[in-house]
Amino acid sequence: MRGAVALLALAAAPASPAALPPGSTYVALGSSYAAGARIGAAAPSAPVRCGQTVNNYPRLVAARLRLDLVDASCGGATTEHLLHAWNELPAQLDHLTPATRLVTVTIGGNDVHLVGDLARAECDPARDGAAPRCGRPPLPTAAEWARLERHLTEVAREVRRRAPRARLVFVDYLDMLPARPCASVPYDSVGLARARATVRHLAGVTAAVARREHAALLRAGTLSRGHDSCAAEPYAVGRSATGVSWHPTTAGHAAVAAALVRLLSDPG
Repeated sequence: MRGAVALLALAAAPASPAALPPGSTYVALGSSYAAGARIGAAAPSAPVRCGQTVNNYPRLVAARLRLDLVDASCGGATTEHLLHAWNELPAQLDHLTPATRLVTVTIGGNDVHLVGDLARAECDPARDGAAPRCGRPPLPTAAEWARLERHLTEVAREVRRRAPRARLVFVDYLDMLPARPCASVPYDSVGLARARATVRHLAGVTAAVARREHAALLRAGTLSRGHDSCAAEPYAVGRSATGVSWHPTTAGHAAVAAALVRLLSDPG
């Protein structure tokens, strides 16, 4: 119900005069944190395996600003899949044209195996035995971080080359991690500190590339303060019995969409 109310609220409010002109083409790039894994009905005409939903943040923004959305986001995507074809899917960047006026990018978590490693927190060694995923998650290597930064830079430059009139906005990852473990994030304190370090590093790399490449940045991780997995209204959840574990919620996508609308209403 909250998602439907948020969608109606975003769609009903009048667009700012400084916003993108109605009908502008908007291309959304990214992973499941953009696609909206299982937060609502499946988006029609989208590849089934990508998990796009009708109330993900790209669709909420497009509805609010009356933009022509091309949603290329896909669950499981890495930066490699923005740059190059992924089996039957073309490179996400191939959806850009010179007419594109807005591009959002939420990517990088899968490059440093963020979700897979976070999910180890709910592994039960007694049930899973000696399964490797029950071990403490490894930290991403220096080579993985360097490759991520290199690929994000290449993505930004390709956007500029293919869509020179587009506003480029990097949207970093909503953060479900609390200051202390709780039932939905059952890490010990050491594991939680390591996970938080990875999330901070990912946000830092994204911010550094956005700054260097003169792109806008929406700090979705900052929006999560007070809305972690242990809060009354989480923007992203850890272990979940009702949604997708270790992913954003309906409320999280609505919050990102509202923040993006505010950012895009600023012509600077």
